[in-house]
Amino acid sequence: MNALATTDLELSETALAKFAELFGEVEEDIEGIRIYAQPGGCSGMSFGMTFTDKIEAEDLVRDQGSFKVVVAADTIDHLRGAQIDFLDNNDGKATFVFNNIPQPQGGGCGTCGSAGGGCGS
Repeated sequence: MNALATTDLELSETALAKFAELFGEVEEDIEGIRIYAQPGGCSGMSFGMTFTDKIEAEDLVRDQGSFKVVVAADTIDHLRGAQIDFLDNNDGKATFVFNNIPQPQGGGCGTCGSAGGGCGS
């Protein structure tokens, strides 16, 4: 287990408070909140969070006291320098948001199989 630095991933105070609130509602065997990235095709990476009951040896972990924030080692490059915030405008659409996501090198649609950068061309 390696330390997850603030420079790797920043968590706003509102996000931390919401994480703590949510973590208080889960089963005891839950170890933490896993932040993940997955390929999103031409739109780049998509990001999400889920509760996790297992922390792998290669995971990056930040102990927040009542819960842990966990990021897989192969995911951190997609998140490095990002910030997770929680927005609640009291309109019933409260959500976590990922700010300052690093942009992939080369841009365009490399995952769509087009060397020219345009999908469908």
